Amino acid sequence: MYKGCDGCRKAKKWLQEKGVDFEEIAIREVTPSKAELKEALAAHDMNLRKLFNVSGGDYREMGLKEKLPQMEVDEALDLLMANGNLVKRPFLATPSGCISGFDTSVWEGFVR
Repeated sequence: MYKGCDGCRKAKKWLQEKGVDFEEIAIREVTPSKAELKEALAAHDMNLRKLFNVSGGDYREMGLKEKLPQMEVDEALDLLMANGNLVKRPFLATPSGCISGFDTSVWEGFVR
């Protein structure tokens, strides 16, 4: 979670309304593991772009719009692990799997 993220605030409120116990982790400091990122990638039908904060400054400064389509999966995941600003927020990690971005219809399948 990131305090300046509107999606994170909405996700937190939604989780609280559902009565779901959760732990907030500062994603900029503690990035998801490679295994978690791989789970989220699979949940997004292997669309790497869905794991990236494409509206963020780091994404633009690094020219990832042009570079990402040519990147190998491991290279992209390593980049996400090295820079929490690049990770699409909020990032949900549960025993049912991982997903990035907030969509209540999708999150319903992960939070039970």
